[in-house]
Amino acid sequence: MECTVSWTAGAGTRSAMGFVAETGSGHVLVMDGAPDAQQPRNGGQNLAPRPMETVLAGTGGCTAYDVVLILKRGRHDVRGCSVKLTSERAETDPKVFTRIHMHFTVTGKGIPPAAVERAIAMSHEKYCSASIMLGKTAEITTGFDLVEA
Repeated sequence: MECTVSWTAGAGTRSAMGFVAETGSGHVLVMDGAPDAQQPRNGGQNLAPRPMETVLAGTGGCTAYDVVLILKRGRHDVRGCSVKLTSERAETDPKVFTRIHMHFTVTGKGIPPAAVERAIAMSHEKYCSASIMLGKTAEITTGFDLVEA
């Protein structure tokens, strides 16, 4: 896997902190810093997600992907899945994630709650590279709602 990240500042915009990531799969992701980041004039323009927000979003995508796949492989009639992530970060540099809570909402027909619980556990214990990696610095907790379609 590879990715190239480039600073987007051009002539006369040296204070801008925007970046474009070009992934090995040929996709583009735009990131920007907070306007008030660290020192005045070194902040972003609030035009895109912050880099650490993309880490959190990627983790949510990774685990949601696993949960859907595990439920489908179990022949469950899953029709929707979302995960809301809330996090806390260390107050000093490096400002790593220290707590992450993931709340899943799974929609389907006749899915037993135990199957959803198992799918979430399998993702976090075995399959989701992102959450397993972040679990080295953050306490990760999960919860879920099951909605009948």
